[in-house]
Amino acid sequence: MNLIYDLLSSALPFSWADYIFMVNAFIAVLLIAPLMGILGTMAVNNKMAFFSDALGHSAFTGIALGVLLGIKNEMISLVAFGVFLALIITRVKNKGNTSSDTVISVFSSTSIAVGLLVLSYGGSFSKYSSYLVGDILSVTETEILSLFITLIVVIIIWSLIYNKLLVISVNRELAASRGIKTAVYENIFVIVVAVVVMMSIKWVGILLINSLLILPAAAARNIAKNSRQYLLSSVIISIVCGVSGLLISFYGDTSAGATIVTVSAVVFFTTYIFRKNK
Repeated sequence: MNLIYDLLSSALPFSWADYIFMVNAFIAVLLIAPLMGILGTMAVNNKMAFFSDALGHSAFTGIALGVLLGIKNEMISLVAFGVFLALIITRVKNKGNTSSDTVISVFSSTSIAVGLLVLSYGGSFSKYSSYLVGDILSVTETEILSLFITLIVVIIIWSLIYNKLLVISVNRELAASRGIKTAVYENIFVIVVAVVVMMSIKWVGILLINSLLILPAAAARNIAKNSRQYLLSSVIISIVCGVSGLLISFYGDTSAGATIVTVSAVVFFTTYIFRKNK
């Protein structure tokens, strides 16, 4: 990491680059943003905004389970419960007759209530309140390495399943008739989303994670003419909003996560107006 710090300090002759925590946050944004940009496209295509929101809200339950089971590393219980909940929601949604938004809302409200119930016992909730808004400035070198590995794995998985997911998002019945195992690929997708969302919550925050996943993809959809442009535009918008939001928060002394989401919202409304006028 020292080599990377030296390279960035010479390549980025700005005052904020003198602070290690800002450099770490900058690298983390460059890793998290592409993840959100990539996964957000399919989340928007499949109308899964509420799904990612439910995963975010379930973070408290994941933390609570970790506390009850004595797991010291909260990330383990977060990711494990996130994957479990994602698979359960997907199965119930596909097998039952209840509408998707109802199923997701039930699991979302239940998981956040259970999590808050456990964590608030004995007045200890204040220790975990930071998860609500997150703090990307607290990211460590080890966590950056984990994010880098996650990004590489997601890119590999995405290159293998993207076309099939695209067909499923267009027409599930058509995909099944072409021999695509829709349930398998949907499960792979929700597992990847769950892992990325749960890993990012600590730095982005429960209240903001869904916005960071959906807004860049929604903005890209306003201007893209095909699926290739859509994916590329989403990643670029996510990175630009992430970096600019981080720097604005540094100079404006505001919350990094909230600023990044606000910049993303501005970009979305700009692209929306552009599309309407065009």
